[in-house]
Amino acid sequence: MTETVRSTTPVPAPAAGGAGVGGGPPGRLPLLDVLRGAAILGTLMTNVWLFTGPAAEWGVLSGGTGGDGATLHGLLSGPSLSAAAESVFRFLADGKFLSMLTMLFGVGLAIQFASATKRGQPWPGRYRRRALFLFAEGTVHFVLVFAWDVLMGYAVTALLVARLLARSERVRRTAMWVAGGLHLTLMALLTLGTMAAGAGDDGGGPSPRVVDLYAHGDYLDQVAFRLQNAIALRMEPVLSFGLLVFLFLLGVRLFRAGAFADDEAGRRLRVRMLRWGLGVGLPLNAAASLGGTDFFLLGRYVAAPVVAIGYLGLIGALLDRRRNRGHGRGRSRVAAGLGSVGRMALTCYVAQNVLCVLACYGIGLGLADRFAGTGPWWVMGLWAAVGLVLVAGSTLWLRRFAHGPLESVQKWALRR
Repeated sequence: MTETVRSTTPVPAPAAGGAGVGGGPPGRLPLLDVLRGAAILGTLMTNVWLFTGPAAEWGVLSGGTGGDGATLHGLLSGPSLSAAAESVFRFLADGKFLSMLTMLFGVGLAIQFASATKRGQPWPGRYRRRALFLFAEGTVHFVLVFAWDVLMGYAVTALLVARLLARSERVRRTAMWVAGGLHLTLMALLTLGTMAAGAGDDGGGPSPRVVDLYAHGDYLDQVAFRLQNAIALRMEPVLSFGLLVFLFLLGVRLFRAGAFADDEAGRRLRVRMLRWGLGVGLPLNAAASLGGTDFFLLGRYVAAPVVAIGYLGLIGALLDRRRNRGHGRGRSRVAAGLGSVGRMALTCYVAQNVLCVLACYGIGLGLADRFAGTGPWWVMGLWAAVGLVLVAGSTLWLRRFAHGPLESVQKWALRR
C-alpha cells in the first residue's frame, strides 16, 4: 500500500548549487558528489585484484585472488617492497570504500524521501519502480560484465529501507541496530567456522579450466559460467544483507544530522566522524588483517565499515580545511575530478568494470595472463590508468550533458 509521507523527523533540504564544499550544479550537495567519486574509484582499488587474478572473478572463491597479499599478515612471512605496497594498497581499500558507497546510497535515499515530503507525494510511490529498474540494471551488469555487482543488493535493500523511512525514528533506530547485531553475530559465527575447518588455506588455488576460461576463453562462455554459478557468485549481498540495511540507515541518520551540510555544525560532525572512525576502525582492521585470511570476514565486513565512517569525515575535513585556508568556494582539481565521477556514479561504476574486463581478460588485451607472476605494480598502475580515464571522461561529458549516459537512460526509462 502506498503511503502519503508524514515525516516526524526534521529533514534538511538539499543545498543550493555552489553552496557547499567544492561547488556543484544547482540542487546538489557538492560534498556528496566528491564522496561518491572517491567511493567509486576506491571500490576499484579492491576489484582490480579480482580482474587481474589467475581465475579473475571466480578466484576469490578458490584462493586464486586473495591470499596473504590481501592482508597485512603477508608482510610477516615475506617482507619486501612489492609485498608492502600490495598489502597497504589492499588494506586501505578492502571493504572501506564499498561501505562508503553503501552509506552514500542511503543518503541518496534520504534526499529523495525529503523531496517527496516537501512535495507532499506518496512514499515509496514511484521510488519502487526506480529500485526495480536498478535491480534490472544490476542483473544485466552481473550477467554481462562483473560477477560481484553491488547494484542488485542495493536495489533489494532500498526497497526495504524505503518503507522504513515512512516510519518513526524509533522504528528505524531499532531496525538499524537489530540488523547490525544480526550481521555481527553471523560474521562471528562464520569466522569461528572458518577457523575450525581450516578454510583459511587456499586449497591449491583455482582449477586450470577456470583460469583458461578467463585467459583465453570466449566471452559467451564467461557469461554462461556466471549463470551456472550464480548462486555462489551472488552470496555476498545475501550474507551481508544485515550490513547493507545497517549502513543504509546509518547514511540516513548522518544526512539528517547534517553531516554533509556546509555549516559549522556539519564541519564539527565530520571531524568527530574522522576521529572515531579512524581511531577505532583502523586498529580493529589492522588486527584482523594481521590475523590472516581466517579473519578476512571480520576485517572486511565488521572493521572496514567503521573505517569508512572515518574516510567520510577525513575527505570532508580535508575539503573544509582547504576552504579555511583561504581558497574560498573554489574547487581543487582533485575535488573537481572526483565530483564529476560522483555525478556520474552509476556510469563510472559500470565503465570501470568494463574497462578492466577489456584490459585483463583474453577477450581483450589479456594483460592478466601476460603479466601473471610479475608482481603488484602493474595492477596498481592499471587502477591509476582506469581512474584517470574515468575522471577525464566524466569531466568532458558533463561539459555538454547534465547527466551521465546510464543516468540518462534510467531517467528516460522511468519517465516512460
